Order: sequence, then C-alpha cells, then structure tokens
Amino acid sequence: MNTLTSSTIYITLFSGTMVALFSSHWLLIWIGLEMSLLAILPILVSKPNPRSIEAASKYFLIQATASMIFMMAAIINFYSTGEWSISNAINHLSSFMLTMALSMKMGLAPFHLWVPEVTQGIPLMSGLILLTWQKIAPISIMFQIAPSINFTLITIMALMSILLGGWGGLNQTQLRKILAYSSIAHMGWMMVIIPFDPTLSILNLLIYIMLTTNMFMLLYYNKKTSTLSLSSSWNKSPLLVSIILIVLMSLGGLPPLTGFSPKWMIIKELVSNNNIILSTSMAISALLNLYFYMRLIYSTSLTLFPSPNNIKIKWQFENTKISPLMSTIVITSTMFLPLTPTLSTLY
Repeated sequence: MNTLTSSTIYITLFSGTMVALFSSHWLLIWIGLEMSLLAILPILVSKPNPRSIEAASKYFLIQATASMIFMMAAIINFYSTGEWSISNAINHLSSFMLTMALSMKMGLAPFHLWVPEVTQGIPLMSGLILLTWQKIAPISIMFQIAPSINFTLITIMALMSILLGGWGGLNQTQLRKILAYSSIAHMGWMMVIIPFDPTLSILNLLIYIMLTTNMFMLLYYNKKTSTLSLSSSWNKSPLLVSIILIVLMSLGGLPPLTGFSPKWMIIKELVSNNNIILSTSMAISALLNLYFYMRLIYSTSLTLFPSPNNIKIKWQFENTKISPLMSTIVITSTMFLPLTPTLSTLY
C-alpha cells in the first residue's frame, strides 16, 4: 500500500472507533462499527496470501453477522421505546440481541472460535490491532448499556470465556494463537465485572491493551511467531527473551507484576458483592492461562539446545544495550502494581 492509501485506511479505522465511542445515537454507533470493520480488512491482508485472505473473509462474515444483529436490536428497541438514544431504557429482547452482537464482535465465548484462526492467519501488527484497538468500541458500548445487561447471561458467557481461553491455549505452539486465547480469557474478566463496576472493566481493558501491545512489539521486532523460534533465542539473546517472559508472566496475572492488579481488584469487587463462588471459579480458571505461560517460560529459559561450540556463552562477550523501547516495556509490565490503591480510589 502506498502512503496515501495507508493513511486513509488508518484514519478511517481511528474515526470509526471514535464515532462509536462518543455517539449516543444507535445509528451513528452502528456506522462507526461499520467504518472500523471496512477499514481493518485491507490491514488484515496487507501481506496477501491465501491464509490472510481466508482470515479476512472469516472476520468479515462474523463481524457482518454481528452488525446485522446489532442493527436489528436497535430497530426493535426504537419500535418499543420510540427513541434512538442509547441512554434510554432498553427492552429485554434488544438487550439480549445487543449482548449477542457485541459478544461476537469481541470474541466472547461461545462466539470465540474465529479469534485464534483469524489472528494466526494475519501478520503480527495486524493481529495487534485486531486484539487491542478493535475491542475498544464494543466494550465502550457494553459500558453504556451496562444497567440493561442480563446479569446471568453475561456472567455465564464471561466464565465460559475464561475457561475456554485457558483450555484452548494449553496445546498451542504458535505465539499468535496463545495471545488470541489470552485475549478471550481477558475479555471474560472484563465482562464479568461490567454489571458491578463498568469503570473497573475499562481499567482492565487499558492494562490489557498495554501488556498485549508490549508483547506484540517484542515479537514483531525480533520476528518470533512460534515457541520453537522463541526457545532457540535464549542462547543468542537471553536478555531479550527474559523481557518477553516477564511480559508473559504479567499477562498471566502473576503477582507482583502489573497484570495482577486488575484481577486483584475484580476479585475484590466480586467478593464485596457476595459472589464468592464466581470469584473462586475465576481465580482457579486463571491458573490455566498461567500454566501455559509458565510452560512456555520453562521450555524457553530452563532448557537449552545441545551445542558442541561456545554459542551458549557468546552473548556474555557482546555489548548488550537496552533500548528505550525495552526499558518502557519492562517498566509498564512490572511496576504498576504499587499504583493499585491510587487506581482503586479513582473508580
């Protein structure tokens, strides 16, 4: 793509999300979602090959179906209330259809099967946009309709997402699929708290976007897409691999890293609302994600390939420099937990 085309696509993508984010009219929100959908399709096929075209086609079909359900829900709500404003009360049928449509757009279980397949078939930077930026508009809409959401429905879907996001990543060897299943599990954590405290869900989204962006940037600049390529990197650049592993542990919610903060606050909020069984189930399910992250850490840093030469210690004699990008990634992935009391007072 030339510069003009690329700029137009990214401006449209940004504008679509902003329109959906700041609109209070159902039709404008739908238009914003469609702008984002049409703008991201060329980004998904930025490196044309059969796999990326297949991934873009799957993404388009799922998102178009979700948009159709979303528009139908808005029309039904208009006929019921006579208003197009999102701030008005939503009837039960429209609320159910909106929840289904937005769950399809976010990749929430049981509508999650497209997420790992699409993420695996596209380039790393396209996957970054898909798993971060494209989540903002649907979650912002869920934030606005939180009082009308069916609590039982969203809780079941969120708990399924946390479970399936953990189970699905157990047997994966491709890093993009691992991050896709991680995204499904994180969406579950965000949705389960929306009926109680929508602001906490937004905080979780911001931390998730920060950690996922760190992970994708590390993988992109070092051209790592599988556990095999990551495992063989320890001999050459253990410092870089150590940073990747720190980000992975933070994504898994291991204390005292940044990723533990939103899980801690969400469980605290659920317990304070007498949802003991739900919070316990979520905490146990989160161990599945942590397990496949720790398995990746073990295979990467605690096992070394046999070698007849001194390649294992070659890095010790090289001048290793930490770039500002690496420093920023380490700080944001590890040192935000002490800010948790400050963040808890904000929401």
